[in-house]
Amino acid sequence: MTVFGLCAATPVEAQHRAPPRGQAEACDADPIEWAGPALANSLSWQRMEWAPFGPTEYGWETYLPLIQRELGTDCAPNSPVFARRLAEFQIGHGLPPTGWFDAATFQTFRGLWQERRPFIMARVRDEPCPDPPPLYQLGYLVESEEHADRLTRLLRRDVLDAYRRLVQAARAEVPEVAHDPELLQIFSGFRDPEADAARCAAAGNCDGLRRAVCSPHRTGTAVDLYVGQLADLGVDNTSPASRLHMARSPTYRWLVKNAGRFGFTPYVYEPWHWEWVSPTGGYAGP
Repeated sequence: MTVFGLCAATPVEAQHRAPPRGQAEACDADPIEWAGPALANSLSWQRMEWAPFGPTEYGWETYLPLIQRELGTDCAPNSPVFARRLAEFQIGHGLPPTGWFDAATFQTFRGLWQERRPFIMARVRDEPCPDPPPLYQLGYLVESEEHADRLTRLLRRDVLDAYRRLVQAARAEVPEVAHDPELLQIFSGFRDPEADAARCAAAGNCDGLRRAVCSPHRTGTAVDLYVGQLADLGVDNTSPASRLHMARSPTYRWLVKNAGRFGFTPYVYEPWHWEWVSPTGGYAGP
């Protein structure tokens, strides 16, 4: 098999071991064996024409932070180590271990990320859409936690506590967040199902991608966080340029690496959307 005129990498015999804590990863290791796939990835990560969510996109840089997290590497996509880690992932999931990124590999990543969203998996199992939590389980956001673009007001109390711990950590660990109080503000939290249904009908965009008829926001466990925006585009604009801008931000990259510490898992298509998963692996209330 070839891509861009390059031969595929040989199968990986064993999983690569991460470097010891505190030791930098040598991203240029094995340069000869993985030079071909590294070059292929360097050409495709900003140029590959594909349509993973319907509309045409160019490149896969928007999804790179999540992919790097899954592969356990910070190495750039044009590095030999990234190619090797990708091949290890591919062979571990029954894919040809080429070491280069392709649409089939992305669909495997996407499936794994979706499986970590209990609300979505309940929909896959055709479980009924859940009722919203009782009011006593909901807590009010304070003014500094709400984004001025859209006031959301409510979130389930345990999720609100987890969100506040996340923000405190981000402000301590990310200079960009520490210097900009707007970052990580919530512009959508709990949404009343009836109001959401009316909005769906009015906007006509409940296609399951941009907005769902049965939304996880009805549970009070989903949050839309401000991670930046392009000028003249909304905080939740789904154009490829908008999502790429967000994915490049230090705020989003920190979330990808650290939000799980506080129970939050991402939605790959929307850099701003995160869902809280309880320690027992679900989203049900206390």
